[in-house]
Amino acid sequence: MIVEIEGVPLHLAHADELPARWVGQEEVMRQLLAAWLVLDPADLPMNPRLIGKPGVGKTTLAYAAAARLGREIYIMQATVDTRPEDLIVTPVIEGERKLRYVASPLVTAMLKGGVAIVDEGNRMSEKSWASLAPLLDNRRYVESIAAGIKIKAHPNFRLVATMNDDASTFDLPEYIQSRLQPQILIDFPDRDEEHEILKENLPFGEDEILQYVTDFLQMAHANEERYSARDGINIARYAMKLRAAYDRPMPVREALHTAILETLGGEALRYVPRV
Repeated sequence: MIVEIEGVPLHLAHADELPARWVGQEEVMRQLLAAWLVLDPADLPMNPRLIGKPGVGKTTLAYAAAARLGREIYIMQATVDTRPEDLIVTPVIEGERKLRYVASPLVTAMLKGGVAIVDEGNRMSEKSWASLAPLLDNRRYVESIAAGIKIKAHPNFRLVATMNDDASTFDLPEYIQSRLQPQILIDFPDRDEEHEILKENLPFGEDEILQYVTDFLQMAHANEERYSARDGINIARYAMKLRAAYDRPMPVREALHTAILETLGGEALRYVPRV
């Protein structure tokens, strides 16, 4: 799809489609949807940050919340190499002496009134975030130096940033932090919710395996380990594959022990359920 802004044709990105469903922790879902509400013509949606350890479901929550609004969803993966032009408009050579201007997923969401998810936003440098500062306050626009245009956000546009709570990230400057509010903290789920997450992602899984992995994760959480439901899904999936890979199925406990060892390493075995 192509739209024209100030006489410049922009080639838009495609929306993302994921089989994501949020399980449990409805309170954080309500908090996110509340941040996006507009209460009055003079009001504006907020730009929340979802903060938590890797693998707790921040991106899934953002996607599921956007899906509840019935909006198109665009995911912008942030990295240490993300440049300001990557976030806005990238010029691409097309034929002899001709440029094509390609809108980022974020800018496409702005133009189409969709939801932009800036994933792992604190892996991105201050310079890149600075290019989004006008979008994150009441101006709600970005400027493309490459294309020489100003792009205004559709009234239905919403933005959310996910951020990992770990040490391998940039510290956001205060003027960006103040624009990315509220901070919504996502913690590990309780046992029932974690079991439901495993069942949702592995509907073909043997319940004995899912129960075992749930107990493993809960013991790890109690000891403040960073193992997440994502790790649990990988363990359970690998254990099932190990059992299916041999002529004689590997015993369940042996498959799980091997899966934990080869997914997370020997240190994780201290949380193996004693049954």
